[in-house]
Parts: sequence; C-alpha cells; structure tokens
Amino acid sequence: MTQLVPGANAPVAAGSLTVDVDYSPLAGADIDVSAFLLTSSGKVRGDQDMCFFGQKSVSGGAVQLIDSSAGKARFSLDPGRLEPAIEKVALTATIYENKASFDKVSRLVVTISGGIEAPIATSGMQETALILGEFYLRQGAWKFRCVAQGFAGGLEPLAKHFGVEVAAAEPAPAPTPTPTPSPAPTVAPAPVPTPAPAPAVKSTVSLSKITLDKTRSSISLEKTAAGFGEIRVNLNWNRRSDNKGGGFFSMRKNSAIDLDVGCLFELQDGHKGAVQALGNAFGSLHAEPFIKLMGDDRTGSVNEGEWLHINGQHWGQIRRILVYAFIYEGAPNWKETDGVVTIHVPGQPPIEVRLNEEGGRQGMCAIALLENDNGAVKVSRRVDFHNGHSNMDKAYGWGMRWAAGSK
Repeated sequence: MTQLVPGANAPVAAGSLTVDVDYSPLAGADIDVSAFLLTSSGKVRGDQDMCFFGQKSVSGGAVQLIDSSAGKARFSLDPGRLEPAIEKVALTATIYENKASFDKVSRLVVTISGGIEAPIATSGMQETALILGEFYLRQGAWKFRCVAQGFAGGLEPLAKHFGVEVAAAEPAPAPTPTPTPSPAPTVAPAPVPTPAPAPAVKSTVSLSKITLDKTRSSISLEKTAAGFGEIRVNLNWNRRSDNKGGGFFSMRKNSAIDLDVGCLFELQDGHKGAVQALGNAFGSLHAEPFIKLMGDDRTGSVNEGEWLHINGQHWGQIRRILVYAFIYEGAPNWKETDGVVTIHVPGQPPIEVRLNEEGGRQGMCAIALLENDNGAVKVSRRVDFHNGHSNMDKAYGWGMRWAAGSK
C-alpha cells in the first residue's frame, strides 16, 4: 500500500477505480463528499461536471457516487471514459451547513483501488470544506495527488473556486460619469487588450439540501409553470452484515439488512391504496395512482437503495402520500440502519429525512407525509414507528383492510 502525504502523488491503476473516503462521523453534522470534473483551466464547464448528492452520475457514468452513508462515501471513476476536455477530477469534502469544522473529524482517509491510501491529518483544521485530493492527467497517464487544502464557508466557496457561480446577486449598474469639458480632444494610444478570465458557470442544480428534523419538520414547494415533473423518493441504508458471531446478526450468517420502501396514497376522488413490493403492488407512473416502485432490492447489492417515483404532472389528482419503510429481515433496530429518505423534486433542493430515532423492535416507520396543499407539495417529517401496516394505517386514518402478504 502506497501512503501519500499532502503534496505527494502516485500513478493510479488503469481501468475503472474504486475511491473510498472513510471518516469518523460527527454527531449532528453531515459530511458530504463530491467530485468536480475540471478542464485545463481548473474550472468546470457546467452543471454536468459536478458529482455530488444531488447528481450522483456524470460524464456518462465515468464518475459515480455509488454510496454515501454515515462515515463513508464511495465513488467509481473510470478515467478512460472521461471526455478529452477533462484533465482533472478533484475530490472534496464539506460539512453541511458549517455545523462543525474538520478538526472534530478524528479520522479521514482516501483509499484508491490498486493500493493507494491518503490519510488526511485534520488536527487544528478550522475549515468546513476540504479539497482531499485530485486525479490529474500527466503525459498521457493518470495520477492521484493528496491535496488536503481547506476552505472556510463550506460547499459554496469551494464550488466558486472551481468556477461555479452560486446564487450570485446581480451587481448594481455603475453610475454614468458626468463628462468633463476639454479644451481640445486628446488622442490616446489604443490600449493593449488583456484576455478576460473565463466566466463562472451559473449553476442550475442545487448545491444545497434541506434536512427536515425536529427543529424544522416541514416545507412547502410551490408549483411552477412547468409543473413538478417526476418526483423521486429514495430510501438508502447501511447494508452491513456480520459473520463474526454474537448478537442479533449471528442468527443468520452474512445476512444483510433488508429494508423496503413503500407508501400509502389517497387520490382526490377518494381512492386509496398502497405501493410496495410486498404483495407485488408496484403501482403505475402513467395511470392511477401515478406512483411506481422502481424495483425491489432484496439482496442489498443496489448501492443507490430503493426508489419510488411520483408523476408530478398528475399531482392535482393526488391528495396525500405517506412514505414508509419496513424491516423485511435482518435489522435489529432502526438507528443501526443509518436509513435516510431523500426526496428529489426537479428544480428544488433535495429534501432529506434521516431515520435517526431508536424505534425499538417495531417493524414499520412512517417517514414523510406529502400533501397536496392548494397545489403545492407540502412535505412533513414523521419518523414514527408502528407494529405493522394495520397499526400505521389506523394512526393516520387511512381506513384500509390489511391481510398477510409476501414478495
């Protein structure tokens, strides 16, 4: 294993690479790891060159964020598939909403398949954003350099460093100077033009996210002229397994945690139902209920978790949707799953709800309620636990009849 200190570099193996960023989690603060694809100018060309929690695959899949959970982020990177204009890929870490600084992170290390490791010494770091390292093209071969450069202020100044203009206010026009009378015209030599710096890219994707917690439990998203588009709801969790014996996990050797996402729905005409893998009720996107479960990850091998898609063009026909997760097998308690639901609405910041409550041994968690509030999408955090579908139904007044099912 080659260990790199800040400033040191090493060639990377040819072909597809796996890049892991492991760190000690912070209580009450999220760490987001991102990648920026850069040209020879050191800047991005546009939104398509930013790989982060709001855009997990770029450059035709050449760079993908395939796992993002507490204490870990994993990218796949295939330099050979990058477009010729891209000469560098910068790997960054930011502390969400600047809730802490990196000196509180006791362990931070980048590991690259093929035998490269770059531990980042964080002692004394008061910054809330870091460039961890960079992959760069040199004489036709790709290398990795450990950088460990800090930025104060989080993701926004870091993005600006890479040429992304984030919510920049329009400057006020300069006042027109009053002309001064001159006794005779003066002919000045023509100035030598200097090249203008490359303009910043005005981002159209959101570099922020909204976390619903006990202090901020709901948000309303107003409908735009273009409508809501396709609303995507993702459930992701820690799929760890344990074959060392002892505790709940020892009951089934190498049994990964299996959570299932689903929802109860009620349409404006009173029609009610559920969309979930249990009972093969996968729904439909282009017919009632305009909600579809996009497959069922029974093995834990799908790094992006499970997805519910909602056809926002038919939002006017939907009254409310209760998004829930239930333990299918393998999870001893909810807190250990590190579960997170992220709601993606086109043109809006991702909305995140974390399953950070204990939950006991109850198998159902009602996570978020989406309500049609005079055409707006009102999202409310719930994170309450129930002993089965029927009890959750009663708690929310859905009024359906339930029977045992299987998948």
